[in-house]
Amino acid sequence: MLTVRGSRSSMTLKTYLGLILFGTTTFLVVVFGLIISYSVQQTYLSDLSSKGLELANTLSIDPSIINSVKLSNSGSSVDIQAYAESIRTHTDASFIVITNKNGIRLSHPIPSRIGKRFIGEDLAPTLKEGKRYSNVAVGSLGKAIRNFAPIVLDGNIIGAVSIGYLTRTTSELVQEHIKNFIIWVVIIYLFVISVISISVFKLKRTFLQMEPEKIVQRFRERELILNSIRDRIVAVDQHQRITAINEAAYECLVPTLDKNDTSRQEACIGEPLERLSRTLSNIVFEANGKELRTTTQISSQSHAIRTYPVTNNEQTMGYVLVFQPDHDETKLEEALQAKTNYANHLRAKTHEHTNKLNVLSGLLQAGKVNDAIELLQQESDAHQQILGQLVKTIENCSVAGVLLAQYNKAAEYDVSFFVDDDSQLAEYPSKISDPISTVVANLLNNATMAAWENGQSKTPEVTLYISDRSKHFVIEVEDSGRGIPEAFAGTMYDFGVSSKVSNEQTGVGLYLVNQIVRQFQGSLDWERSDNETTVFSVYLDKRTFELL
Repeated sequence: MLTVRGSRSSMTLKTYLGLILFGTTTFLVVVFGLIISYSVQQTYLSDLSSKGLELANTLSIDPSIINSVKLSNSGSSVDIQAYAESIRTHTDASFIVITNKNGIRLSHPIPSRIGKRFIGEDLAPTLKEGKRYSNVAVGSLGKAIRNFAPIVLDGNIIGAVSIGYLTRTTSELVQEHIKNFIIWVVIIYLFVISVISISVFKLKRTFLQMEPEKIVQRFRERELILNSIRDRIVAVDQHQRITAINEAAYECLVPTLDKNDTSRQEACIGEPLERLSRTLSNIVFEANGKELRTTTQISSQSHAIRTYPVTNNEQTMGYVLVFQPDHDETKLEEALQAKTNYANHLRAKTHEHTNKLNVLSGLLQAGKVNDAIELLQQESDAHQQILGQLVKTIENCSVAGVLLAQYNKAAEYDVSFFVDDDSQLAEYPSKISDPISTVVANLLNNATMAAWENGQSKTPEVTLYISDRSKHFVIEVEDSGRGIPEAFAGTMYDFGVSSKVSNEQTGVGLYLVNQIVRQFQGSLDWERSDNETTVFSVYLDKRTFELL
């Protein structure tokens, strides 16, 4: 049983896109926020370091500071606190510390710490090596960026200058720009909401207001429906690339491939229609955006083709071609008419037989026995005639039985059945009689139905000639039917092909006849005579009988 399962998710397209875009946007905002925060912090530290080193270098060559440090190294008492603080207050430095060669502070923002040793080992590289550098360390005032520069006199390091900037946290720095940051975040989210709304609107309009799960379900349903339709259906886009094809159309257009190989059918999707059928491709060109109905040959069979344009906003987006053998509807109508005629015929025969029984009953009740016998004799004369003829000409019991059965069948259909007086057939073994009986039965059966179907145009008659006098075995069956339609002339000997419309049609009769004729190395021909009758002729080489 074929089933179509819907999606388990009830999430709408709008919700789905919203969650994706909001989640992605939030993730990007957080990531970029962290990156920006880190960049702000690093830029801030780099700026402080540059400014600090520049100021430290400037103070290290200040004559007043050099002189004060020189005096301090000689043991004299100096006071440069006021000078250093005046410089600090005019800059954004947190502290300016000047030390002598022993690391003793000569200035400090907290006066009580003047005269004490500089805290930390990061002063040593400057005093010992004359190194100018910056670092981040925790001093007596807290965590700071400290920039060091040596004080040099006559090539000797006599002290050092340390310019410090107390660092602030990243959050403190961000808070200065939080307003702008929030504004940009709001703008970003408003932009995302706009993108979501526009995208959903466009997608919904493109998808005919359907959710993705519904679209998937529709595609599955369409595939099942297409493959369940007996008509051949092919859909193409405006460039004549195949967008859909059902199993019936695939089997008709690609008859030589494995019908169970669905991968080949799916492989047709996207291929140009011309690769499967140039005829259908030309019909699409002829349609030119309009509905078109036509009849043409596809796979050696006549088909009725209907072409429907697929439009969107008055633009042709593709075509749907629906085609089937054009004789199907006609055959159905003819078959229905044949059944109706046969029913009426049986009703008439029943009525006729009832009337004869009533006449016979009346004659017997009236005591007219001789008249009753004469009536019965008239009814049996026809049977006696055919029986007598069969006894004289047909010695083969199997074939004689077939002919008698065909005579009775012809009588049911009011078809006159004749056996040519020049006919002759001897007795043969069953291995020969049985195939010959099959040939005769099928040819007569087809002839009887053809004559009956054409009964309104011509008196229905069937004539048989059968002879084994010469070296060849000859069978000729002539009927008053309409003949063989051109559509079946080339394929009427194939299995399953039939032009009959009665309830007995099988498409096997002529196939069996042809197989038997080939077995006996004979020939099977047909023609229309000058009398507008159809004659089937079978010629068998009697020498092949000996080989069986």
